[in-house]
Amino acid sequence: MALESLPVLDFSRLSAGPQEAEGFRNDLRDAMHEVGFLYLTGHGVPQELTDAVLDLSRRFFELPEEQKLALENTNSPQFRGYTRMGGELTAGEVDWREQIDVGVDRPAVERGPGIPDYWRLEGPNLWPETLPEMRPVVTEWMDRLSVISLELLRALALSLGAPEDSFDAAFAERAFPVLKIVRYPGESDPDPKQGVGQHRDGGVITLLLVEPGKGGLQVEHDGDWIDAPQVPGAFVVNIGEMLELATNGYLKATLHRVISPLRGTDRISVPFFYNPALDATMPQLAENPEFQEKARGLSVDPTNSPILQTYGDNALRYRMRAHPNVVAAQHADLLN
Repeated sequence: MALESLPVLDFSRLSAGPQEAEGFRNDLRDAMHEVGFLYLTGHGVPQELTDAVLDLSRRFFELPEEQKLALENTNSPQFRGYTRMGGELTAGEVDWREQIDVGVDRPAVERGPGIPDYWRLEGPNLWPETLPEMRPVVTEWMDRLSVISLELLRALALSLGAPEDSFDAAFAERAFPVLKIVRYPGESDPDPKQGVGQHRDGGVITLLLVEPGKGGLQVEHDGDWIDAPQVPGAFVVNIGEMLELATNGYLKATLHRVISPLRGTDRISVPFFYNPALDATMPQLAENPEFQEKARGLSVDPTNSPILQTYGDNALRYRMRAHPNVVAAQHADLLN
C-alpha cells in the first residue's frame, strides 16, 4: 500500500513502563527502517517555549535588512549567522529562503599544521544586538532538543540489540548540534517552486518545528512524494546519513524537499540537527542477523559524495558546497 502520511509516535511511552518502552523502541526502529521520518508527540517541550521560539523567529526576520546583514555568514569562518535570500544551494540549485544558523558557542580552534580542517566549524555564534532575548531562548531550545535526541538514539541502539550507550561517546563531550531558523517567502504561483531542493540530511538525527497550519515539506517514499504538514504539538523527526552509515543502511536517511509557499504567504521553519563531535566516528552497531540481512547498504545518490567516516569531514564538505560565498571570504585556501 502507498504511504499516505508519516508514522506518529508518542515519546512519553518511553517512561510509561517496560512494556510500553519496548513497544516504542520497536516502533521507532521500524519507522526509521521503512520510512526514515515520523511525527513525534508527547516530547514534553513546554508550549510556552515553542511559542517563544516561533515569535522570536518572526521578530528576527522583521528586523531591518542592515541589521540582518550585520550578521551575514560571510563574516563567520564557522558558517554561522544570517544567510540572505538565495544565498544557499542544494543539489546545485538555489534555495529560496533566508535563515540564521546557530551552533554551540565555543572558542574558535586555531588553525595550524596537523589540525584537521573541520575544526574551522567550531567557534562563536553571531547574535542580533537588538534581540538580546533570542540567545537564552534559542540556547534553552537546543538544550532540550539535545536531550530528546540522545534519548531517541539510545532507544534505537537498544532496539537493534546494541548497548544503550552506543552513541554516548560520540556525543558526550563535544556534540555539535546546529539550529537553523528559516523563513520561506511565497514563490509558488501556483506551480511549485523550490524552497529547498531534494537532499538527505548529513548528520545523525533532525527534529523539525514548523509554524502551525503550514505545509511544504515533502518526503520521498517508494518513488512518491508524501506531504508532511505540521501536526500541532509534534516534531517531524528524521535520521541523517551518519546514522545510515552506523547501521549499514538498515536505518534509512530519506530524500526530502521543501516546496515554497504560495505567493502572498510565507513559512517559518526551525530544524534542529543533532550531530556528534566533529572528530567523532559513528559506532558500527552490532546488529543481530535479523536486522543485518535487511540492511540495504548506503544510499547511492549521484548528486552527493560518499559518506565519510569522520563526521567533521562530512560537515565541512556540506557547508562548502552549500555556501561557496563563505568559502571565498573565509576559506580560500581550501579551494586548492
